[in-house]
Amino acid sequence: MRWGHHLPRASWGSGFGRALQPPDERIPFLIHWSWPLQGERPLGPPRAFIRHHGNLADSASWSRRHGQLFPSASATEAIQRYRWNLAEWFSRLPREERQFGPTFALDTVHVDPVIRESTPDELLRPPAELALEHQPPQAGLPPLALSQLFNPDASGHRVQTVVLYGTVGTGKSTLVRKMVLDWCYGRLPAFELLIPFSCEDLSSLGPAPVSLCQLVAQRYTPLKKVLPLMAAAGSHLLFVLHGLERLNLDFRLAGTGLCSDPEQPEEPAAIIVNLLRKYMLPEASILVTTRPSAIGRIPSKYVGRYGEICGFSDTNLQKLYFQLRLNQPDCGCGSGVSAAPAQRDNLVQMLSRNLEGHHQIAAACFLPSYCWLVCATLHFLHAPTPAGQTLTSIYTSFLRLNFSGETLDSTDASNLSLMAYAARTMGKLAYEGVSSRKTYFSEEDVCGCLEAGIKMEEEFQLLHVFRRDALRFFLAPCVEPGRAGTFVFTVPAMQEYLAALYIVLGLRKTTLQKVGKEVAELVGRVGEDVSLVLGIMAKLLPLRALPLLFNLIKVVPRVFGRMVGKSREAVAQAMVLEMFREEDYYNDDVLDQMGASILGVEGPRRHPDEPPEDEVFELFPIFMGGLLSAHNRAVLAQLGCPIKNLDALENAQAIKKKLGKLGRQVLPPSELLDHLFFHYEFQNQRFSAEVLSSLRQLNLAGVRMTPVKCTVVSSVLGSGRHALDEVNLASCQLDPAGLRTLMPVFLRARKLGLQLNSLGPEACKDLRDLLLHDQCQITTLRLSNNPLMAAGVALLMEGLAGNTSVTHLSLLHTGLGDEGLELLAAQLDRNRQLQELNVAYNGAGDTAALALARAAREHPSLELLHLYFNELSSEGRQVLRDLGGAAEGGARVVVSLTEGTAVSEYWSVILSEVQRNLNSWDRARVQRHLELLLRDLEDSRGATLNPWRKAQLLRVEGEVRGLLEQLGGSGS
Repeated sequence: MRWGHHLPRASWGSGFGRALQPPDERIPFLIHWSWPLQGERPLGPPRAFIRHHGNLADSASWSRRHGQLFPSASATEAIQRYRWNLAEWFSRLPREERQFGPTFALDTVHVDPVIRESTPDELLRPPAELALEHQPPQAGLPPLALSQLFNPDASGHRVQTVVLYGTVGTGKSTLVRKMVLDWCYGRLPAFELLIPFSCEDLSSLGPAPVSLCQLVAQRYTPLKKVLPLMAAAGSHLLFVLHGLERLNLDFRLAGTGLCSDPEQPEEPAAIIVNLLRKYMLPEASILVTTRPSAIGRIPSKYVGRYGEICGFSDTNLQKLYFQLRLNQPDCGCGSGVSAAPAQRDNLVQMLSRNLEGHHQIAAACFLPSYCWLVCATLHFLHAPTPAGQTLTSIYTSFLRLNFSGETLDSTDASNLSLMAYAARTMGKLAYEGVSSRKTYFSEEDVCGCLEAGIKMEEEFQLLHVFRRDALRFFLAPCVEPGRAGTFVFTVPAMQEYLAALYIVLGLRKTTLQKVGKEVAELVGRVGEDVSLVLGIMAKLLPLRALPLLFNLIKVVPRVFGRMVGKSREAVAQAMVLEMFREEDYYNDDVLDQMGASILGVEGPRRHPDEPPEDEVFELFPIFMGGLLSAHNRAVLAQLGCPIKNLDALENAQAIKKKLGKLGRQVLPPSELLDHLFFHYEFQNQRFSAEVLSSLRQLNLAGVRMTPVKCTVVSSVLGSGRHALDEVNLASCQLDPAGLRTLMPVFLRARKLGLQLNSLGPEACKDLRDLLLHDQCQITTLRLSNNPLMAAGVALLMEGLAGNTSVTHLSLLHTGLGDEGLELLAAQLDRNRQLQELNVAYNGAGDTAALALARAAREHPSLELLHLYFNELSSEGRQVLRDLGGAAEGGARVVVSLTEGTAVSEYWSVILSEVQRNLNSWDRARVQRHLELLLRDLEDSRGATLNPWRKAQLLRVEGEVRGLLEQLGGSGS
């Protein structure tokens, strides 16, 4: 989770205009914007900026000008309708993209990944053992742009077939989408007709014979009128074959016969083979995308150019991606609230510094798909969170975008899901790292997890495919100094996610469990027949031992079940201990740790006595809870990683048992938020209500309450039934939006502390609504050290006028001034339940203070009024002391540390307030007030002859002098 360090400020700007995001159901990293750049130079190389102007209407006029191959009006109309249909299909946004705003759509600018031309010799060269290192482009082979893919080769020969290959996450699907949409908008003038095919779709057809014309007509109905003209299109016809690894191609003549007739029915694989042979439609251009392991399925003699998709190997492309994505003005997640421009710019600048100065995150963002994950995580942490979205769901959706429907090897009969294989191998490595508390892995560690239990040739073949296609997606070489030759998970949190997935899928089994399961299954299969025979024999023969033996056979599966249950309890115990671990010297909550890791802010500081290699994996238990939620289980089932309902139930019961025991202890604020975050990820209100039923005090003082944290707390605790004795949100950087989000929690609180939150008059509107709510049960409301001002107090008094629960109100240091105190004096009688009112340190003078004191004396229930540290004269203080000490009833007025010649019984209250706020108040002003109080103490000590009173006064004088010394005063 720790990527970040303090880094020098970047020198690049963030003034891009509004950006729109195109759709991509697999690896969404197309970036573009709809407003022109205003005085800004592009950050990436020139090849990354392709300015396009026009739309589908412009493509129609282009078709009329350049459509010599399809001259008839009906053919032109059919092509135009086909463009519209194709653009509509390829422009659809997946749900995972809609969280970034409703205006994402391919428009004018697109950032391409780096494409490096390869040679057949490079492809035949055996890869490195772990296939993790990325080779830089050779000097003689510059990167290719999409417009250069079909340029003549070095010998001047025309290139008709191009094969683009790349590992999972490099952007093959996005490139296909970009090319198709470019053609729809008339941006590929070299091709008058483009026909895309998904090899996954073709493989689903099976061996049923079908002709090429039928394939085209079934999928693209408007092209029926153009089919007879396909052969005449020549090189102006482009076939796009995406995901060749899904098809089993046989180029042997004995396996696939020759066929040149597009109307001749053949197996889909045979049609593709003859297209690639250039035997069918020999002049047509073909673009193929595939994973590296399937490159050899096409003989090199049929390929004109190979291109390796290298992702964002240029950090300028990474920065451009983040700048455009994070500067979206409408990424409010559908909530009507979006991040302020200054906040977005700050995120971009911090992320830029991390990319420039800390190479591990740049190595991760080499894959465009991980750039998407970083942006999605930052949106989750800093933007209003869509309902139901969790951190675990972001990671699960990320894997679905990259692995949905992917099989490890289409030639293997097992048809094993690529994600299931990754969960078994990478999950094992991740869990062993969490168990041994390490994030760096040697080559031996990686090979040990990948090759564990492999004995057959087919298994080695699957491992070879995984190494070539997906290992780089999960692991990256460590670039930190002193860590050469080691590997880390591409994103730190991915290690904890995969470790949690490894556990909840039940892939971690001891030898005893494996043997016990086999024995239990064997006994279960034989037990029915044996029990039937023993039952008959027990009735015919007087053998008393047979029923006992019969019962013993039934017990074996139960014993195994209990053994598995003990294992789950052990995992739950380790998980809970990890979640409540406080090994960091300054232990931030896990959400702040994630943000600090991505943005490059220094993370939690270690205790000097701790070993430097020690790691804390607090996301691991949180991901475990999130993976057990119904939504994530459904998505994992689509990925070929189903979690059985019974396993999920038993895991949840084991976790609840351990949380019930350890969750009752009083937790520090950051650990308490992690506990609540676990429940938020779990998404089970009944479970959370049972576990948190003993929680009576919600102390999150000092935790920076971002929008997502407010959502977490409100979601977990807002629907509970039991009252909270105290909710302490002091110094949490709350804003009015956070108050509105937390309103369901406030309605359950009896004491509510909102001190030191910079809440202004706008927040008082929400506080007024809270006080007027018919379910409000707040008795103590602390609003000290917030700039409420007189305008805010007017709103508060409206709430207090209709409130029947508040008895103690603290408005200490809220900037009321004379106007605020006079307003309180005029409207204090509208509330009949208030017992204590604190308006100390508000800059009020004698007149306003005296008016409020008189109103307090006449109030039917008010017992105590705090007025110390206001701008009162000596005469004013004396009048207030006399008024507060009057014999008749009414509120007592506290203005000083003395009452006559004795120490006030509230002296400790006054000094404790000073001590608590010593670092946040105006030091010179506090020092002046303390000197006045010290003078009062000295005068009272000189005026009394009682030795006991003198001793008390001297004690309090010592306390005041100590505070003055802390402030830099003389204290004498």
